[in-house]
This record gives sequence, C-alpha cells and structure tokens, in this order.
Amino acid sequence: MISNERSSSYGYPGAAGPKLPVNEETLKTDRIQIERKTFVVSLKENARGRFLRITEDVGGRRDTIIIPAPGLEDFKKVLDEMVRVSAETPPKA
Repeated sequence: MISNERSSSYGYPGAAGPKLPVNEETLKTDRIQIERKTFVVSLKENARGRFLRITEDVGGRRDTIIIPAPGLEDFKKVLDEMVRVSAETPPKA
C-alpha cells in the first residue's frame, strides 16, 4: 500500500468514507472586500469548542484557515505586529 491509499478518518482524499457533517453554531460573521478578494471571518462553535474560520474567495476559488479560540490572542498579537511593521516600512518602488 502506498501512502495515498491509506484509509483516513479525517475526511481527506483517500478517506475510508464520506466526511460526516459537523453541527456548528455561528456566533458572529463579518465580510471584508479588499481589492478583488473577499474575506469572510466567522466565529463558530461546535462540540469540540470555539474557533475562527477565515475564508478567502477569489473569483469563486475558496481557501480557508481555522484558528482554535485558545490561539486567538496569539494570532492577534502576530497580526498587530505585522500591521505595525507594514505601516512603518515604506513600500519598495
């Protein structure tokens, strides 16, 4: 058996069966349009806990990242630092 033929319980390609739906509650959602990209930021909760889902939509193609709620403060600190450095560093011509 090669690695991509192994069964998986995580719903990825090669998984043993269809991905089971997860019951999620949306606590808050916001949408941001930046140039040609749309970002949907949703605070959600399921049986495993709270998390932030950030989805980027560019011309119908979607990419998503999920940040567990316990990591939101660290994520915010890094993002605040990136904003600060971007504001202080002049763009290259």
